[in-house]
Amino acid sequence: MSDSEAPPLQGVRVIEFCQIAAGPFAGMLLADQGADVIKVEPAAGDAMRGWPPLNNGYSENFASLNRNKRSIVLDLKDPADAEVARRLILDADVVIENSRPGVMKRLGLDYERFASERPDLVYCSLSAFGQTGPRSRDGGFDVTVQAASGIMSVTGEPGAPPVKAGVPISDFATGLYASMAISMLLYRVKSGGPGGYIDVSMLGCSLAIAALQTSEYFGTGKAPGRWGSAHPRNAPYKAFRCADGYIVLAAGNQNLWSLVCDVIERRELLDDPRFASVTLRAANQDALSVEMEAVLQKGGIAHWLAAFRAVGVPCEPINDYASALSAPEVREMGWVAPITLPGGRDTETVGNVVRINGSLGAAPGSPPDLGEHGEAIRAALDTERAGEPA
Repeated sequence: MSDSEAPPLQGVRVIEFCQIAAGPFAGMLLADQGADVIKVEPAAGDAMRGWPPLNNGYSENFASLNRNKRSIVLDLKDPADAEVARRLILDADVVIENSRPGVMKRLGLDYERFASERPDLVYCSLSAFGQTGPRSRDGGFDVTVQAASGIMSVTGEPGAPPVKAGVPISDFATGLYASMAISMLLYRVKSGGPGGYIDVSMLGCSLAIAALQTSEYFGTGKAPGRWGSAHPRNAPYKAFRCADGYIVLAAGNQNLWSLVCDVIERRELLDDPRFASVTLRAANQDALSVEMEAVLQKGGIAHWLAAFRAVGVPCEPINDYASALSAPEVREMGWVAPITLPGGRDTETVGNVVRINGSLGAAPGSPPDLGEHGEAIRAALDTERAGEPA
């Protein structure tokens, strides 16, 4: 979208009853596209507000998942505050909640309470194991779902203890699925159809993004194992040691393999029967690594990156986040943006990374202080109750 175009979700009202990661991430993705997201928090606030690093007492972790939102504090066990929540839901287009299954029902704020009065309402529940089934009442965190889903079984080096992925992918994959499903139902509502209830689980989403691993199991009957940085079906396609560190090469076809052999000046490897095809190179990649690293360790990272890039072989250094965030290609795209925290302290965040018609849309807005917008939100509800335009 151009800077003059309205964001896609402008005019959409979202009520978010969520804490920590998956639910707030889903809400933030909608807010980035123009939705008015009201975050309902308990008196103690979203627990992530206490997570370091703290900038003048404000959590940068919390800020990274809650920009562009408004905050109101409600005690949902208090009848008066529960009534405020009920009125917010009735006035909304979308509800997002990530309580354990059954909690919103006990509070009188579940989808069934509103479905008949608001058939156009889109209501999304996020949970660890789904709203039904033998484990529906069990809670979960990213690491426990990575374990339950199989992700940890394929992460790390062969023969080493299991490790989780360094990024909380079960949390954020679930938030992505939730925001996608919400957007699809909003489209249906706009087209004259009904809203509906969305049940999105961390376990299901974690299995879904592991399509290559699950299909390997279905196709072979054997559970995939850990490969470190390597790939079970492509080679050379992993991290290789150089004189001063590691680079990653991704040369998963014959043409790229030929170029690799040219760069390392080992053309005879093209005739080696162990490496004659992608499948054979993958099956013999330990031997392949020995042959390649014997050459690569004679030069440094900068030398090999320049040499491989010059002939078009995909390769990268192993960046830490300081390097990744400061890379010219990241800064040029505008993905890292300034943001001001409550209290006036300035920092940066990775903002919206999706361009529409060449634009990232508006600059990221500040995350809310706890209960910052409660008075204005309540006043707007009272105005609407009195029959006046809000």
